[in-house]
Amino acid sequence: MIVSVLAALRDWRERRRSMLQCRQVVELLTDYLEGALPADVHRAVEHHLAHCDSCTAYLQQLRTTVAVLGYLDPPPLDEGVRDDLVALFRDVHRH
Repeated sequence: MIVSVLAALRDWRERRRSMLQCRQVVELLTDYLEGALPADVHRAVEHHLAHCDSCTAYLQQLRTTVAVLGYLDPPPLDEGVRDDLVALFRDVHRH
């Protein structure tokens, strides 16, 4: 009996180690929505979402945000700000 309980515990720990944690899933959700994950990672995220209400709710919030922001026009960018950003970009990529 004790041996089977210990074996079940070891099996549970091993499965737990191989599962994605919420923090990892949250970091992957943008790529998940864009379809940019490798197939095995995509499946792991979907498996996690099937069992985690919190991450599923967060995913829905992301989808809602993307849908709402998709309808907003970006504010015009001041030419001075644009020039500063271009200069910063060039400086960063120069090094």
